Amino acid sequence: MTEVKNSVYLDERALFQAKDTKVTDCVFDVGESALKHSRDIYAEGVLFKGKYPVWYSNHVRVNKSTFCEGSRAALWYTDGLEISDTLYSSPKGIRRCNGVKLKNDTFTNAPETLWACKDIEIENTSVTGDYLCMNSENITIDGLTLEGKYSFDGTKNVVMRNSKIVGRDAFWNSENIRIENSYISGAYLGWNTKNMTLVNCTIESLQGMCYIENLVLKNCKLINTTLAFEYCTVDADIVSSIDSVINPTSGIIRAESIGELIMQPDMVDVSKTKIITQK
Repeated sequence: MTEVKNSVYLDERALFQAKDTKVTDCVFDVGESALKHSRDIYAEGVLFKGKYPVWYSNHVRVNKSTFCEGSRAALWYTDGLEISDTLYSSPKGIRRCNGVKLKNDTFTNAPETLWACKDIEIENTSVTGDYLCMNSENITIDGLTLEGKYSFDGTKNVVMRNSKIVGRDAFWNSENIRIENSYISGAYLGWNTKNMTLVNCTIESLQGMCYIENLVLKNCKLINTTLAFEYCTVDADIVSSIDSVINPTSGIIRAESIGELIMQPDMVDVSKTKIITQK
């Protein structure tokens, strides 16, 4: 393996087509496309400052490094990407990549990140930014903290555990979503989604979980949640009260109590939904 250490690169395509290379304690400054078309790269302690540093690459590992705001659109069209213990502060990163692993990372400025990717693993990572993971699929998450709107739009085959999401319109237009032991706060959760299951979750949402086909909730709490389940097929086991429910299409809803139940016969067949409350 070739090794480069303690170097500062200013030129465009500084290590273009690098192969089987270890890059340690280096700075890629203003030059664009530093590692474009590279393969089998291990980068540690690297500072990325220029645009588009890793495109059309394969098998890239980045550890204990920093992507500055100027390194926008940093990782595109790359397969076999691992990023760990890294600070990422540039927008529009990680797009159209396959086989992405993120562990112990902090994304401080990550709008429009992880778009159209496949086979993603996220562990103990914090993200701030809107539109995370749009149109991506086969996603496994354990320990994500996210602050941002419109996340997971158009996603497929997502399993999320032990996470916290704050931001409206999460998981729209999605399919095969399972969320466990997590906290979600934000209006309009899950609209137009198929096969969504939430287990041991706490949810806070205005008009949350509407227009969903096959919505399942097990041992969940709904706090400050109003106008829930509109036009849903639902099987809900809620271990709290619900502020209000409106016009589910069919199914069963169990809850401690429902503050306001709105069932309009001219909108839905009310006989297809069973409501069970303790009081």
